[in-house]
Amino acid sequence: MHPTSHDFKANAHRAMRDEALQGALATLKKGFRAKRGVAVERLPEFEALRDAGRDMKNHVLAHLDHYLELFEAKVLAQGGHVHWARDAEEARRIVLDICRASNARTVTKGKSMVAEEIGLNAYLEKNGVRPVETDLGEYIIQLRDEPPSHIIAPAIHLNRGHVAQAFVKAHPQYPADRPLGEARELLDEAREVLRESFVTADLGITGANMMIAETGATIIVTNEGNGDLTQTLPRVHVVLTSIEKVVPTMEDATTVLRLLARSATGQEFAAYTTFSAGPRRAEDLDGPSEFHVVLLDNGRSNMLGGAFHDMLRCIRCAACINHCPIYGAIGGHAYGWVYPGPMGSVLTPALIGLEEARDLPNASTLCGRCEAVCPMRIPLPRMLRHWRGREFERHLQPGRVRLALKGWSWLVRHPTLYRLYTMAAVATLGMLGKRRGRFTSMPMAGGWTNTRDLPAPSARRGFMDQWATGRRR
Repeated sequence: MHPTSHDFKANAHRAMRDEALQGALATLKKGFRAKRGVAVERLPEFEALRDAGRDMKNHVLAHLDHYLELFEAKVLAQGGHVHWARDAEEARRIVLDICRASNARTVTKGKSMVAEEIGLNAYLEKNGVRPVETDLGEYIIQLRDEPPSHIIAPAIHLNRGHVAQAFVKAHPQYPADRPLGEARELLDEAREVLRESFVTADLGITGANMMIAETGATIIVTNEGNGDLTQTLPRVHVVLTSIEKVVPTMEDATTVLRLLARSATGQEFAAYTTFSAGPRRAEDLDGPSEFHVVLLDNGRSNMLGGAFHDMLRCIRCAACINHCPIYGAIGGHAYGWVYPGPMGSVLTPALIGLEEARDLPNASTLCGRCEAVCPMRIPLPRMLRHWRGREFERHLQPGRVRLALKGWSWLVRHPTLYRLYTMAAVATLGMLGKRRGRFTSMPMAGGWTNTRDLPAPSARRGFMDQWATGRRR
C-alpha cells in the first residue's frame, strides 16, 4: 500500500466530521473494550500469562535465527517449501511466481495484514491473477476498494447500509430490490457468492498468527470458516507471514492463544484455531498438494536489539487500538497506512521511515492505556516518545513547533521561573474565564478548542504549589 500518513492531520479532521464513522466507532466502547474486561476478570492467571508471553517472546527474539531455521527444517521435512523475502517487492514476486508455476488464475485469501502491508492484491491483479478476499470484513472493503480500518475488524467503520450498497453494486446476479437490511441477509448472500470462489480457486493464501518451530506448523485464528476453506480446498496453500511470528513449542503457542482472543474480542478462544503442517499426505482425505511459507522481513530485522525491539512481541490482537482514545475519535483510515492506533504509530515509522510517518508518533495522548492492556506488555508510550525525540533531532517538525519546544525545555529546567510562569498563567486564565468557566476559542490553542472546550482554571495556585503544600501537611 502507498503510505499517505503525511495527510494525517487532514484525515483526522475529516474523520471527526464524519457522522457515520463516529457512530460506528462508538461500538468500540460497548463492544471490544467491555468484553475484554469481562474475559480478563474471569481468568485469575491472566497477568501471569502476560509475563510468560512476554518472556517467551523475548527469548525467541534473542534467538530468532535459530528458531526460524528450525521451523524451516521442519517444513521441508514434511514436504513443504519455505521462501525468504527481504522486502515487500521480493515477497510479492515470490507469491506471483508460485501462482504462475501452478497456473493459478483465481486466488482465495484469508485475512492477512502482511498481505495488506505489501500491497499484494493490487500486484496480483496487475499481473493477471484475481484475488478474492474471503473474510467477510475484508471482502466488504475489497468491494469498496478500501484498505482495512482495523487489524481484526477491517470494516468496523461501515454500517449495514454501506454493506448493502456494496453488495447491490457487486452482485448484479440478484434482484436489485432484494432485502438487505438485516445482518443475516447480508451474511447469507456473501456466503453464497464466496462459495463458488472457494470451490474454483486454484490457490489459497492465508496469514499466520504463529509458526511453531518444533513442529513446522502454522496457526491461524479466525471466527469464520473461511480460513479453513481457503487453505484446504485449493491445490496450493501459501502462508504469508512475518519473521517475528515464530514460537518455540506447542506449549508456547497455547500461552499466546490464551491471551490472544481475550485481548482481541473478549472471547476465551476464537471459533476456529487451525493448524497447518505441510501438503496433503497419502492417507489424508483433503488438503493442498503444495504447501509454501513466505517469510517476510521488510525492516523487522533492523528493529532487533534497537529502541523498537519490544514492538516485535506484538501478536496483533488490537487491544491497544480498541482502548486508544485517538483511534476511538478518528478510526483507522486517518493513520494513512496498514497499521493504525498505538501499535501502528510505533511500527509504521520503523517499516516505511519516519519521514513518511512523522505525524503518527504524535497521534497519542500518552495516557498509557495501550501498555496497560497489551498482553505482551509492550511499552508503547516509551517508544512513541522515542520517535518524537528522533523527529525533533531530524528537524522534521515545523519551525514554530521546534521553537516552542525549545522554549518549554528551557523553562522547565528553571523551576523558579517555571512556577512563576505557571502561576501567572493560571491566574490570568482563571480571571478571563471566570464568567463562563471555559474557553470555546483561544489564540494559539485552536487545535484543542476547535473540537472541545478548555475548562478555565478555578484554583488560585498551580498544581506544583498545591502538591507541595499537601506534602508539608
